[in-house]
Amino acid sequence: MSKKEENGESRSAILLVHCPDRKGLVAAITEFIFKNEGNIIYLDQHVDTQEKVFFMRVEWDLKNFTIPAGKIGEYFHTLIAEKFGMKWSLYFSDYTPRMAVFVSKLPHCLHDILSRWQSEQWNVRIPVIISNHTDLESVASTHGIDYHVTPDVKENKKASEQKQLEILKQYDIDFVVLARYMQILSEDFVSHYPNRIINIHHSFLPAFPGARPYHSAYERGVKIIGATSHYVTADLDSGPIIEQNVVRITHKDSVEDLIRKGRDLEKVVLSQSIWYHLKRKILVYGNRTLIFD
Repeated sequence: MSKKEENGESRSAILLVHCPDRKGLVAAITEFIFKNEGNIIYLDQHVDTQEKVFFMRVEWDLKNFTIPAGKIGEYFHTLIAEKFGMKWSLYFSDYTPRMAVFVSKLPHCLHDILSRWQSEQWNVRIPVIISNHTDLESVASTHGIDYHVTPDVKENKKASEQKQLEILKQYDIDFVVLARYMQILSEDFVSHYPNRIINIHHSFLPAFPGARPYHSAYERGVKIIGATSHYVTADLDSGPIIEQNVVRITHKDSVEDLIRKGRDLEKVVLSQSIWYHLKRKILVYGNRTLIFD
């Protein structure tokens, strides 16, 4: 029995869809659910009028649904998706994803993630933390999470990433979070987890790149600083953006103030992105995302 069932919550199915826009799409999808005794508990749809593309997220209660869960995708594809040229993804609310966290030396994002996980804010498992340093091993140990160190030596980067991929496979990982992991992932590595690697960038992209963004921001006398979370692609810091936020800055703020405020923001933005991913609220189209409320 899943935790949701123990709490009296029934199982639901979540469907994310996009396709060329045309008449009858909402009716076709909702009729499919209605005719099979499904009760819709969430529905949101959007039409990009410039590209003429239809997007939808729909969730329905499976308590009395007549199609077995393992057959829903097959039935939907045959009866609906093929007819309308739909691309779709199907998820179930009682599945608990397995998340791996990559870290370097900075602990603030990792502590925030583990706090939310430990307090059961998220329906997720964190079986492993991977790092290129030993600094945060004690944090993992305190929480009973396995910790693997894979040093990133430039001339041995391929072997290091291969080891990381083996670890992810060993722990049956569904998606990866880079919690201020200060290494660039190769195109080959990213290809194994398309739209399943979430990164936090320490600026409101694309401003102030580099290793000392808060110092650059300070020197420019900025009035806001920001943080950006996105899916990782082969193009550095150019993947689909999931969440962004900013905080106000004045002339009274020192570099240390900017760093403190920035790191607080990074934690919130990254955690919000993880939440959207876990709740299946994100639909990636091209190099952008739709976030369903």
